[in-house]
Amino acid sequence: MALAGLGVGVVVGLTGMGGGALMTPILVLFFGIPPLAAVSSDLAASAVMKPFGGWVHARRGTVNWALVRWLCLGSVPAAFTGVLIMRALGDGESVQDVVRVALGVALMLAVVGLLIKAYTGRNRNKQDVAEEITIRPVPTVLLGALGGVVVGMTSVGSGSLIIVILLALYPMLRPNDLVGTDLVQAIPLVAAAALGHAIFGDLKLDLAAAVLVGSVPGVLIGARLSSRAPAGVVRAALVIVLIASALKLFEVPTAVVGAVVAAATVAAVVIAIRRRSTVSAGVPAPPAEPVGAALTGWDQSQDRRTEDETDAKGAQSQ
Repeated sequence: MALAGLGVGVVVGLTGMGGGALMTPILVLFFGIPPLAAVSSDLAASAVMKPFGGWVHARRGTVNWALVRWLCLGSVPAAFTGVLIMRALGDGESVQDVVRVALGVALMLAVVGLLIKAYTGRNRNKQDVAEEITIRPVPTVLLGALGGVVVGMTSVGSGSLIIVILLALYPMLRPNDLVGTDLVQAIPLVAAAALGHAIFGDLKLDLAAAVLVGSVPGVLIGARLSSRAPAGVVRAALVIVLIASALKLFEVPTAVVGAVVAAATVAAVVIAIRRRSTVSAGVPAPPAEPVGAALTGWDQSQDRRTEDETDAKGAQSQ
């Protein structure tokens, strides 16, 4: 469980999502944990794990705090409400199935949006730079509340569903800022949902502790990679994790999910290599520097200025 937590922690730190969509199925399918205990323990572990990743992004300046405040205003009370809804519905398997399929569709739509954004950005020859984001409070609060209800009911969506919401409302948000903002807003969200399950559910503290042993160092590693990595790398990781999460929500066999993820990873590497080789081929070679210029700090422009001044003085004397 600690090794599984380490792998999921790296994914969460790198992409801001995948905790509930990956960890809960792992606990149920590979370790035979009852679903209710898996949901409750995963939420409790996330409530402890995500602050570590959020702290790294906050230090790197990749968190939009205004977005965090408006999202939490809607998601935190809604998460606790989601737990109460599940208690009122009893077993609620049909409800969970509908939510699960809808979330899977939303994740695939997010993949399409990320790919379109990458394609249009490449055609405009723009770099992924920080841009001023105009906050839309009412839609942000309402959609944050929708995400909170889903998280409270299923433990899935604190990262993935909020990623979809942020992509829909703020398509110009950088991938690095997207991940950092998503991680930080998820802290009070999963804490509220975990509190609800601790009161009404079947929380297993020993199970949550076993997951935390691996997930805390994992999320620190992933967050450091995410905050430092180029935006294109983070975007590729987001796409791969979104695809894997969506396939698991559609209950696709694990072997098929592994094959699809492997193929997507190979495709991302090939595209990155081809893009780098294309850029390298299109950049003209810099002019040759005098021997030792790199070591002495000598600038060729100094030689040219000196020659020009000499020529000018000679012309004036003549």
